[in-house]
Amino acid sequence: MNGAQALLRTLARCGVNVSFANPGTSEMHFVAALDAVPEVRGVLCLFEGVATGAADGYGRMADRPASVLMHLGPGLANGLANLHNARRARTPLLVVVGDHATYHKRYDAPLESDIDALAGAVSRWVRRAARPAEVGADTAEAVAAAMTPPGRVATLILPADVSWSDGAKPAFPNAVRAASPVPDETVGAAASALRTGEPCVILLGGAALRRAGLESASRLATGPVSLLCETFPARHERGAGLPHVDRLAYLAEFASAQLAGARHLMLAGASAPVSFFAYPAKPSSLVPDDCTVHVLAEPGDDVAGALTALADLVAPGAKPTLRQPERPPVPDGDLTAETAAMSSAGCCQRPRSSATRRTRRVCGLAARRQERRRTTGSR
Repeated sequence: MNGAQALLRTLARCGVNVSFANPGTSEMHFVAALDAVPEVRGVLCLFEGVATGAADGYGRMADRPASVLMHLGPGLANGLANLHNARRARTPLLVVVGDHATYHKRYDAPLESDIDALAGAVSRWVRRAARPAEVGADTAEAVAAAMTPPGRVATLILPADVSWSDGAKPAFPNAVRAASPVPDETVGAAASALRTGEPCVILLGGAALRRAGLESASRLATGPVSLLCETFPARHERGAGLPHVDRLAYLAEFASAQLAGARHLMLAGASAPVSFFAYPAKPSSLVPDDCTVHVLAEPGDDVAGALTALADLVAPGAKPTLRQPERPPVPDGDLTAETAAMSSAGCCQRPRSSATRRTRRVCGLAARRQERRRTTGSR
């Protein structure tokens, strides 16, 4: 078994069953190994940024990493923007970067680069596979590193000769550390801050924006306590049957207005808010001067558990406030992007407006043109 086959079989054992790929010559044995390991589905992407973006989205929604295959340092560089997003979102993601054969690197071929340095800019874990016999163990460790709460980008560099050489064997999954429980003393200190009756904002992030965290946080949102979430959450469960939480505004002046008057800012899986950019004579921190910051749970902690414990302590009888199902009103007037969306949302209602009728006419015309192209072969 060669190194590429051992890598893919280890991925399958670890529950990583999809690999988004933009490969080149140095990754051809990885691509060939995909045929031998049907448990891992290869998805060809025409640009590295698409591959890393797809892997980021997959990890956010599946709560387990996808593999993304990059071609040497330049290919990795093309995908760095979405790997940056994955790092900021704390997405579990495994990057496999092909490299020149170990004996070829000293010739400084045109695509030779410092892959380790490029990967280090976006990864919490980086390793270079040195021998085929170690590829399986390296892969298992990479997956475990990516799965470490709250999620990380892990990069495994795979030289071409390590990929094609025999003598490798797959490894079994490594144990993954669970999210850390929040100490009772921390929950008690947060409860004391809430019991002061002073204005408090609970800023939610990460796992706090799933159902369990949202429902517990909603139980706390009474009187002087309000809820906000990160400006760009990695994943935010919303809609009917879930509590509604507004986002912290992107522009600093609007975010400052949302936080104005708060005497306590409680962080639940989120970081203390800062301005996205510096402005002359404006503070970088958005926390009001007379506001005390309390860290209820770090992103790698059991955030939902901490919120539940806090709600049980402060508001044991409170119920979450859930959004009720609602249908947007049937629009009237000009056909715009907004009225088209509202018409689609209310499409099972009898059309009663000019905007709705125009939307259906446009959709019907497009369908007829598509059918005509199929039957006549015309453009």
